[in-house]
Amino acid sequence: MKRNLSSRFTAPKLLAILALILSLLGLLFVFESSLAEAYATFDNPYHFLQQHAIGLLIGLVLFVVALILPSDFWFKVSPLLYVVAIVFLVLVFVPGVGLELNGARRWFNLGPVSFQAIEYVKFGLIVYLALWLSKQQKLLPFLVLIGVPAILIILQPDLGSLIALLMIVFGMYFVSGGSLKHLLAVVGVGLPVLLGTILLSDYRRARLMTFLNPESDPSGTSFHIRQITLALGRGGWFGQGIGNSSQKYAYIPEVSTDSIFAVIAEEIGFLGSLLLILVYFWFLALIFKVAKQQTEPHKRLLAFGIFFWIALQATLNLSAVVGLIPLTGIPLPFFSYGRSSQVMVLLATGIIIKLGKEVK
Repeated sequence: MKRNLSSRFTAPKLLAILALILSLLGLLFVFESSLAEAYATFDNPYHFLQQHAIGLLIGLVLFVVALILPSDFWFKVSPLLYVVAIVFLVLVFVPGVGLELNGARRWFNLGPVSFQAIEYVKFGLIVYLALWLSKQQKLLPFLVLIGVPAILIILQPDLGSLIALLMIVFGMYFVSGGSLKHLLAVVGVGLPVLLGTILLSDYRRARLMTFLNPESDPSGTSFHIRQITLALGRGGWFGQGIGNSSQKYAYIPEVSTDSIFAVIAEEIGFLGSLLLILVYFWFLALIFKVAKQQTEPHKRLLAFGIFFWIALQATLNLSAVVGLIPLTGIPLPFFSYGRSSQVMVLLATGIIIKLGKEVK
């Protein structure tokens, strides 16, 4: 009986089921967390739902494509994926193509829709480095490969995404057999530079000071984290019920994107949030299992790269919401509103499932 169940519910099948569950839950919470914001901004309470649903449909198409194509396809086109990543990062600075929002240039027009470059860059860099690191672990060329996109990302500016991307690729470098001493030396040099970048920027410095002292400016720089904290507190053990969040009504900034988990926690409470996090852990544990099963170095690195990608984003987002780290603007995979993130995460999930199916 156990053998029949294990053969019926393999890691790839469970990953597909959990990805569908997380996607549908994300669609639900994007819809009901964004109602007020969508009505106030677009006079259409379903605007964000419609846009997120489009991203979900495109992501599902790419998910199916990833299941059909052999995983080796991605390695054959990996140099092209890397070049396209650099091109996308340049396009955000091109007048008439790149879009500026809140002083940052992170999006560009892709036909009739806008696309956030960094979401594709994560994918393209992971695939290319998986193949490159499977053949060598020379530190200087590695730093050049990641240095080019890193400079372009910091110019946008998008420090939070840069930190997440560096954590992903450093994790891949370590898994590939790269020297831990070299990594620590790079981090040791990079941390003062990172701190300087934060302190020299007014809004980054304000965000850091807010994290260190949340009570400093309750109606200004501390407003965001205070409203998130109120939402978490209102959730209690069992929550206010689906659709009954009061903080989503123009209180929490970026309520359907970076801060969506605060609304989720307010509505389903601590126990519901814990259950959701456990589903996330299960999903990530299955990806980790598929990664460990890979016998070919490049496929193993690709699987671990995707694991680091989704795990780090989820960890950074949830940690920021509960006040363990400063707010970073990192989306929560499957839940935060945004076509670009949803599309790329579903594509990556499809590739992981394909890698799992190819294991003999």
